Order: sequence, then structure tokens, then C-alpha cells
Amino acid sequence: MTLSEISERKICVLIPTFNNGKTLKRVIEGVLEYTQNIIIVNDGSTDSTSEILTSYSQLSIINLPQNRGKGNALKLGFRKATELGYHQAITIDSDGQHYPDDIPVFVEALLEENEDVLLIGNRNMSQDGIPKKSSFGNNFSNFWFWFETGIKLQDTQSGYRLYPLKKIPKKYFTPKFEFEIEIIVRTAWRHVQIKNVPIKVLYDPAERVSHFRPFKDFTRISILNTILVAITLTYIIPRNFINNFRKKSFKRFLKEDILESDGSNRVKAFSVALGVFVGFSPFWGFHTLLVISLSVLFKLNKVLAFVASNVSLPPFIPFIIVASLFLGAPFVAGDSDIFNQEWNFDLVKNHLLQYIIGSFILAGSMSVIIWVITFIFLNKVNPDNK
Repeated sequence: MTLSEISERKICVLIPTFNNGKTLKRVIEGVLEYTQNIIIVNDGSTDSTSEILTSYSQLSIINLPQNRGKGNALKLGFRKATELGYHQAITIDSDGQHYPDDIPVFVEALLEENEDVLLIGNRNMSQDGIPKKSSFGNNFSNFWFWFETGIKLQDTQSGYRLYPLKKIPKKYFTPKFEFEIEIIVRTAWRHVQIKNVPIKVLYDPAERVSHFRPFKDFTRISILNTILVAITLTYIIPRNFINNFRKKSFKRFLKEDILESDGSNRVKAFSVALGVFVGFSPFWGFHTLLVISLSVLFKLNKVLAFVASNVSLPPFIPFIIVASLFLGAPFVAGDSDIFNQEWNFDLVKNHLLQYIIGSFILAGSMSVIIWVITFIFLNKVNPDNK
């Protein structure tokens, strides 16, 4: 990698900083060995930061009167970078844990890609000196990122990243540490590749000043993940399924998204059976949430399960209700003469226990039948995937 490649690809380095006077100068000097395309956001520091920055008037510096959080600082930095014509921004923390000599790792990884990509530094979280709480927090974040995007990464919390400025969202809803989760999840939802690149990391308790507040920030992150999971289940997964279906012929969709999707024929059959069971179950309004959650829990195919759960389409609902009431009648001394009555939700309300028992009988029996049919079908069309 050469200095000209950083300029040619219009890459800048963004350094948000808050009260890291002990390490800030070292970080800046390290970055200057690779580029002068530097934007610094002084997030209301009250230590020696302002004095240190006066020595770097040739760099783009944003001074905020008060601390408003790392997320806000990054947003302002991205906006400034875009205004200055940069296409990529490498973010590096000012607390000294990141090594500026890893900048070429990001640039070289970018040059190898044929499209825009968001790169996240992959720290060795098993090395000596890494706090256990940091390792736990990273594993926690990795799991939810995978759940929300389907992308498996080894490190989702590192602040050492390369962002494609034209591909990331323009508006955000979080101002502090949780911002770095929001931006990678929402960028992944825009079908931008998210990848890890190996980096070094230094945890020096004598120098490092962490502004992470374990209780408050972990609570904010948990709330954000709850919202992102809800959006994933109710919008992103259905949207992706519909878009894939529209882009392909039915034959191609069946081949690529069904037959060649993850899992053996047995697993796929169980996935379809689960979807049918949930679709016929009485949990109206929660079918998508249930089927995706159970698919993840039992490591089944989420797409197949979601598709199969749509057996309860509106035109079929009256027939499902009547069948459930009919099947439940013998178990609660209920009314089995329901064919001569008006089919509506009052019928369910007046025979609720009868309906619930019958719906589970219907869901269970139909899921078994569908499992057998699906398994036989898959073994015939794809016998090598048993």
C-alpha cells in the first residue's frame, strides 16, 4: 500500500476523542505517517485535548462545546468527510488501543474488493490483558448481529473500522456507544458486505480511559437489539424473501433458495413442518416472531419455516377456525355442529377452549403430514442431501 492509494480511493481517517489527552498525540502522529486526510471530532473534552489539537491546525478539527456521545461524534465526522469529498472513512479510537500501522490492513482489504464493503477490525479477544467483560460483550454482540443480519463475524464491537460513506444510512436514532451496532446492522440490511480484518490491540490500564458505563450503556444496547430483532422478524426477513422471489423465476427460486439452502433434507422438512405448525397455531399476530425464534433455537432453515408459516393466509382463516372448532369439540364437550353457524370470531370467542385445543390438534397433525410429504419430495429431487 502507498500513500497515493489512500488519496486515490478518497479515504480519510476519523478520530473521535473525549478526554484522551494521554494518548491522543501518539495516535495522531501514528496516523500522520500514512495520511494527512484526518478529521478529528473533539467531543467536549475537558482535559488537555484542546491544547494538543492546536498543534494540528492543518487537519480538519470539529470542536464540540459539550460531550454528546461517540455516536454523535461519528455522525458529525461522517458528514464532514462527505462534504470534503471522501468516499471511505477509517475510524480509529483515540485511547491508544488501536495501532495506526494497521491502516494498510484496511486499505489493502478494500483494494481486494470489487464493491463497497464495511470492514471491522478483528481483535484477538483471547490474548492476555483483554478484560473478561470485553470478551463477553463482544460474544453477546456477535450473536445478536448474526440473528439480525445472518452474517457471522468474530468481532462486532471494535471501533477500528472502514466505512463506505455512500452506502451507510443517512439518518440514525442512537447517539452513544450503541450507534456502532445500529450502523453495522442497518448497513447490512442495505445489502452491503460486512467483513472482519485482523488487527492488533493494546489494553494498557495505565493509559486507557474507557467511557463505557457498564449498566447504562449495556441497557441502551439491549434496548436497541430488542428493537432491531423486532424489525428483523417483522420486516427484514419478509422483505428479503419477497425480493428474492421477485428477482427469480419460480424454478430458480426453488433451486437456489429452497433446495440449495442450508441444511439436510431432514432439516428442511422439519423447517417446513415447524412453519406449518406455527401457521395453524392460535398465536395470531405472533406467527413470524415465533417461527423465526424457534428456527434459530432449533437451528432450522428460517426462510423455509417463514414461508410455510404463511399457510394461514386470510382466505383460509375461516376454514382453519372451523376445522379447529370441529377437532376440539370431542375434548371439551363442545359444539360440533358448527357448519350451520356463521363463521366469525364470535364463534371462536364463545368456544375459546374448544378452538385452542382443536387448533393444536390441527397444527400437530398437519405438520406431521407436511413433514412426510416434504421429506419424500426433497429426497426425490435432491437425493444426495439426505
